[in-house]
Amino acid sequence: MNNHAFTPEEIAQLRAETPGTANLIHFNNAGASLPALPVLNAVTAYLQEEALTGGYETEYRYQQELQNAYNLIAKLINADAAEIALVENASTAWCIAFHGIDFKEGDEVIVSELEYVTNMIGFINAEKLYGIKFSVIPNNERGNFQLDKLEQAINTRTRLIAVTHIASATGSVLPIEAIGEIAARHKVLYLVDACQSAGQLPLDVTAIHCDFLSVTGRKYLRAPRGTGFLYVKQEVQSQLKALFIDGRAIEWINQTTYQLRNDAKRFELYEKNRALTLGLSKAVEYALNIGVDRIWQRINFLSTLLREKLAEIPDVTVQDIGEHLSGIVTFSVADKDSKLIKQELARHRINVSVGFAKSTPLFMDKHGLQSVVRASVHYYNTEEEIAKFCEVLALEIRD
Repeated sequence: MNNHAFTPEEIAQLRAETPGTANLIHFNNAGASLPALPVLNAVTAYLQEEALTGGYETEYRYQQELQNAYNLIAKLINADAAEIALVENASTAWCIAFHGIDFKEGDEVIVSELEYVTNMIGFINAEKLYGIKFSVIPNNERGNFQLDKLEQAINTRTRLIAVTHIASATGSVLPIEAIGEIAARHKVLYLVDACQSAGQLPLDVTAIHCDFLSVTGRKYLRAPRGTGFLYVKQEVQSQLKALFIDGRAIEWINQTTYQLRNDAKRFELYEKNRALTLGLSKAVEYALNIGVDRIWQRINFLSTLLREKLAEIPDVTVQDIGEHLSGIVTFSVADKDSKLIKQELARHRINVSVGFAKSTPLFMDKHGLQSVVRASVHYYNTEEEIAKFCEVLALEIRD
């Protein structure tokens, strides 16, 4: 493990810019990270200006800053600004991409066992609505995605490969670049759910070979809730149906027809929270200034340390399996309900979450899990917080 991505002085400064760290241990970053002061200040200042001068008037004055959100997001994932659509969350982004595909009866979709509940609902609905079929590539007994099984599953009816990069209720990381190489070679559309990975580890849509990437702001990007974005590769934008259209999406209209925009904004609606958009922009800028490579190095160090310390506690079972793991650490406690563990930790001002079976149904059912405790770390967390967390957990288990 390498803990040299940040100096102690840098960690102290990052924590000083994260007010919540002064009062609690926040290990629920996979739910919603604590925002940094520049994000908080940008949102509140914008809202104050709206209240004093008017919403449309404030937007006009902030045109350049709001447009810069597209440029910063494009830089984050190595895309073009014309390939970015701003939406309210990752589920919205994913649904725009998935349901925008013109599926035909008999089309096949290949998925992983780590799919999130929203995605599973989409697959099941598509079976009913369009007559498609979806097939699951299971991880092997060591918890690794089976690229050879994916290759074997592709046939002439395969229309889409849709995978979740990092699942909600397990720390496993899928090899999305290798999956993308297979999708590109077979000329199959490729949709990646990156809601847990954006801001946690480097993402490069060119290297991933994806056609679509769905992202939320509130998790590892540390943006406000109610923010997210969708990447749609320029070459496939015209292939995707625009399901909901208002004046934002079009270039022109007459009495008989209209022309959609020639960029990803064709998938946006006009009305969105401009203050939160600015907050998303500031959060992405904050991550870029730190360096996503450094962020990932720090998260990897902390999560590895947390798993090691948890494994030393009697009656605790770390549930994460696979060669590549993330900042999401999941575990269970013998004869203890996960919700009760969460409540007991909360009494000590320690935030965790519970991953339920319905959140990642294929993975949880396969491993016979009803729920897990999810402790997700970020770069502003510390080794001291991990030690305190494990001390409190061990005491609560014994009581």
